[in-house]
Amino acid sequence: MAFKVYTKTGDKGKTSLFGGARVPKNHARIESYGTVDELNSYIGLIRDSIVLEPERKMLKEIQDRLFTLGAILAADPSKDKEKLQTPDLHDSDVELLEQEIDRMEESLPALQHFVLPGGHTTVSFCHIARCVCRRAERLAVALDEQQSVLPIVIQYLNRLSDYLFVLGRFLAQALQAEEVKWIPRR
Repeated sequence: MAFKVYTKTGDKGKTSLFGGARVPKNHARIESYGTVDELNSYIGLIRDSIVLEPERKMLKEIQDRLFTLGAILAADPSKDKEKLQTPDLHDSDVELLEQEIDRMEESLPALQHFVLPGGHTTVSFCHIARCVCRRAERLAVALDEQQSVLPIVIQYLNRLSDYLFVLGRFLAQALQAEEVKWIPRR
């Protein structure tokens, strides 16, 4: 039996967490994982915009990890995690981002100034995704002030925003796009 896309259960402004609890659609937990979903969509846009296979493969891995992260955030905190069987993020997921950042930075000139977003559409997509990632991180931190969030969720989002910044620089170089430095006027 196929599932229907619409259930009508959210027509009055409430939705269910993974585990069954009903919460308002503007609940901090919904805002948090909804922003992760938005970020995942932008990552897909970047992946569809580039031809470099190692980066496409890495972005697919990141999308998978973001689904895991979203599932963690969508889980009802009052339920036993083992019974919900949510997937896990691991330290190795954060380490992979760090390894990729280091790999890309090896071929980039040292950063001496802030960089203005732009130079190429794909580079701009990276900066948009980076900003959405930072918002997702802020929302996860705010949620953590209300209900406990696994520290690795916040750590992954923090490192991912760094990755997206470096990816933008890396792609600018690969696309021979100008990297516009921000030099404050005095």
